[in-house]
Amino acid sequence: MTAATPFEGKVACVTGASAGLGRAIAEALVGAGAKVVAVARRRSDWCDGTNAVALSADLSDPGRAKGVARAVSDPFGPPDILVNAAGVNTREAADEVTLEGWTLTQNLNLAMPFFLAQALVPGMRDRGWGRIVNFASLQSLRAFPGGIAYGASKGGIVQLTRAMAEAWSRHGITANALAPGFFPTELTGPVFDDPERAARNAAQTCIGRNGRLPDIVGPALFLCSAASDYVTGQVLPVDGGFTAK
Repeated sequence: MTAATPFEGKVACVTGASAGLGRAIAEALVGAGAKVVAVARRRSDWCDGTNAVALSADLSDPGRAKGVARAVSDPFGPPDILVNAAGVNTREAADEVTLEGWTLTQNLNLAMPFFLAQALVPGMRDRGWGRIVNFASLQSLRAFPGGIAYGASKGGIVQLTRAMAEAWSRHGITANALAPGFFPTELTGPVFDDPERAARNAAQTCIGRNGRLPDIVGPALFLCSAASDYVTGQVLPVDGGFTAK
């Protein structure tokens, strides 16, 4: 490895990589020398086929995790790095939550990250090195209107990350989570469609603004790299200090 390409020789799987934070992380990993399989419901149009390959997959059914893991391993070999960035927020009020919406949210946000990791861990264990990066949220710690199903899934991600660390870190596989604040993505579209709400969120941060996609890159690359060898079972808020106030 060199300073210019710290991920040379590494293979990464990034879910939710067609847009938003997942895409920003996947593109950054390619730029840092990794080969990336970009997984999403719709195919990623940015993949070049040499260092990045797009894979279309339904991640809402954890029963398909083993099949997804096999497909992810085909282009470049078994991944060293798994970034679970795919997610959904149905924004159903507590009195209006449907079983369908609840099940979709828990399956995509919580169950699939575990079962996909479980399917990919054997390859990481064989190499004695691996990185799992999950996506937590501000709602892992705080309640937001219309967020009961989403908040439950993201609260679960925090404990899932700790449990993954306990189970697999002795094999050289770390598990950590990013907890983004408010970033302009498809998932947060309703927030940014309301300028007053977006401004209130920005004012709540210590920095005084909402997130920009490049803000997620540094923390993500740190947790994916050898620089975080002694960091596991942790949740890193990337929120401009929103949770500090």
